Amino acid sequence: MGADDYVTKPFSPRELLARVRVAFRRLNQAAVNVEVFSFDDVEVNFSKMELHREGQLVPLTRQEFKMLRFFLNNQNRVISRIELLNEVWGYNDYPTTRTVDTHMLRLRQKLEKDLDDPVRFQTVHGIGYKFVGGTAHRPALTQPV
Repeated sequence: MGADDYVTKPFSPRELLARVRVAFRRLNQAAVNVEVFSFDDVEVNFSKMELHREGQLVPLTRQEFKMLRFFLNNQNRVISRIELLNEVWGYNDYPTTRTVDTHMLRLRQKLEKDLDDPVRFQTVHGIGYKFVGGTAHRPALTQPV
């Protein structure tokens, strides 16, 4: 886990809470620093908002980038449509889960080699979707300065 801070007794609860907040902030910053992912013939750079497939630039919408990032950060985990609506779109109210299905179709069209047999973006019937990483490469997290 890597402890990098300690509090000596006696301590104030306010100080302890402040240190915990800083630790969480540092953890979140480290997760945000992962900006370049690659799998198969696809390389995506989230800081530049660019995706290349076979060396060619593939345009993605803002929501497609957000959805792709969520899948890449949750590889091999089944994600429900409701969770995607909450995490990617920020919906508290669910107008329809068809929004997720439409965006998933667009991602598959742009990133899968065979739409009839998707390898990376798999449907888990009755639940949602999952991204199967396989040979995906994710650079190591960089520590914030």
